[in-house]
Amino acid sequence: MRVVIVFNHPYSGSFCHAILNAVTKGLQQAQHDVVLIHLDNDGFNPVMTAADLKAFRDKSPVDSKVIEYKETLEKAEHLIFIFPIWWELMPALMKGFIDKVIFPGVAYDYTNESNTRMKPLWTKVKGVTLITTMNTPKILYFTLFGNAIKRAFMFGTFWKLGYKNRKWISLNMVKMVSQEKRKKWLVNLENKFAALA
Repeated sequence: MRVVIVFNHPYSGSFCHAILNAVTKGLQQAQHDVVLIHLDNDGFNPVMTAADLKAFRDKSPVDSKVIEYKETLEKAEHLIFIFPIWWELMPALMKGFIDKVIFPGVAYDYTNESNTRMKPLWTKVKGVTLITTMNTPKILYFTLFGNAIKRAFMFGTFWKLGYKNRKWISLNMVKMVSQEKRKKWLVNLENKFAALA
């Protein structure tokens, strides 16, 4: 299976990088074809420009990275997103990815004249997995902050596009937990993705 990982974290010593390594190792053990989109290393520009907005209307992207990512994502059979949650939302590069790559003519098209119903163009994708880190306790994130990522990312983006197989792995209170617990998380992730079918 071709698995595309979309990754966003600028610091190579981060726990997100350790997650990326564990997930990649598990996928490779299962002999999946792994392709990495590393937004930080790619120099991806998250800003939606006037030219990008015109391209949105015309369903024809102008950003060379978006065009490159389109070719990669059209071959994906499973998507994995890995990023930290900062101030209850995704970092700017990941938000820019959603704005500029989840784009008509790239990720989806409309099925009616009023442009209200969408159909995904990444037709090979059978599942979407989101893996996030945060320091907020899970109960607070769900209750006080309204589960913002689930609403915006899992429902507001990928549910709208029509992907039924969506999973979110939330690792909470990362700074507060023991090194032993972090290691256990990484082993579990490696095993989980080694079993991905």
